[in-house]
Amino acid sequence: MTARLMIQGAGSNVGKSMLVAGLCRVFARQGLQVRPFKPQNMSNNAAVAVGGEIGRAQALQARACGVQPTVHMNPVLLKPESETGAQVIVQGQRLTTVRARDYASLKPDLMAPVLDSFARLCAEADLVIVEGAGSPAEVNLRAHDIANMGFARAAGVPVILVGDIDRGGVVAQLVGTQSVIDPDDAAMIRGFLVNKFRGDVRLFDDGYDFVKTRTGWPGFGVLPWFADAHRLPAEDAADLRGSRGKGDVLIAVPHLSRIANFDDLDPLAQEPGVTVQMVGAGHPLPVEADLVIIPGSKATIADLAHFRAQGWDIDLAAALRRGAHVLGLCGGYQMLGRIIADPDGIEGAPGHVAGLALLDVATTMTPEKRVTETTATHIASGTPVRGYEIHIGRTMGPDCARPLFDVAGAPEGAISASGRVMGSYLHGMFSADAFRRAFLARLGATPGNASYDATIEATLDALADHLEAHVDCAGLLALAQRA
Repeated sequence: MTARLMIQGAGSNVGKSMLVAGLCRVFARQGLQVRPFKPQNMSNNAAVAVGGEIGRAQALQARACGVQPTVHMNPVLLKPESETGAQVIVQGQRLTTVRARDYASLKPDLMAPVLDSFARLCAEADLVIVEGAGSPAEVNLRAHDIANMGFARAAGVPVILVGDIDRGGVVAQLVGTQSVIDPDDAAMIRGFLVNKFRGDVRLFDDGYDFVKTRTGWPGFGVLPWFADAHRLPAEDAADLRGSRGKGDVLIAVPHLSRIANFDDLDPLAQEPGVTVQMVGAGHPLPVEADLVIIPGSKATIADLAHFRAQGWDIDLAAALRRGAHVLGLCGGYQMLGRIIADPDGIEGAPGHVAGLALLDVATTMTPEKRVTETTATHIASGTPVRGYEIHIGRTMGPDCARPLFDVAGAPEGAISASGRVMGSYLHGMFSADAFRRAFLARLGATPGNASYDATIEATLDALADHLEAHVDCAGLLALAQRA
């Protein structure tokens, strides 16, 4: 039987995704065929995989395994479109859009595809490492659960519970979880880990022993803070705060309420000549910015209203008058046009709204979603780019006659007559080193020589080294093999 192990968290954002990625690399380096799996994910940071789209974290974990991502690594993906509703993606394809309060009635039908995808991965792997979602302590969500203990029990997967000591109260996180969950659920937990420790780990010896004694669970280690975690793509938009980098060229990015695929920014933030500043609601866009990037959005029309409500349209106009450049990515590209039409009511009530009118293009929302990897050439520099598209809508207009990219002989994107406003549906463009350097040079930045892909690979290896130094990885593998 394929070895299997599940990493659950005593709370959200305890580092589950990073731990699974690191463990995938640890065991892949030992020659095992390893696959990541997350039954249910909620994120607007998606990736193209074989068969459709999955959460970005599972794509990174697949990379850690050295394999191509497939939709079976994340069979249920929830993409929030509002405060109370989300698009439901099942095995890579859109199933429906539901309100949060109605999702519970849908969950009983989702366990079958979840178990189907898990079985497919088990058939091709020596080891499957499963990531939970949120926390099993959220007992109000236990009925028909497919993300944590509901899945663990249905698939017979032993669980390691992870606590986050950086936020404090880790003893209560771990002991309290055992106290509030069903005894049969608690029996699935076979040990615990403590993550994100800062300082001398020996100072936690008494707390570690208390958790072992109180719960009866073995401990598999205390993992110190991994300082290079910021070099890996983040999945949670809550991680986007403040500024990254200390370069002279300022790139300002409005934090849209439904921001999507924001790892587009990561390669820029790692350039020594650049500062990437995330601008939150209630704060002005800096008019001194050299470049303003309007990122992707899961709800373009709603986020355009949010953009205007912050006064960012006024700030953007001022920045342009001072000589800034503007780049719209995917939903941001749609916002830059003259109009966004939604005749079928895909994003709300049927109708249309005026765009920012900085590009002479118009977008029509369509039911069909384009999900594909894309290879392109940057027309201005001739540099190759490999990225991906995940979007609904078609964008057309006179400025499309000045495309940003060439895709197999077809134009992609648009550039204004001034050359300072650009739009494209191509996510991941800045991962291409030569293109990124050419683009930044136009802004006056002196880019470094690092390869973004090489940085990701080196960071995954460093994460694996970190885990091997502080976690009983052999014990985890033995537990997985006994499942």
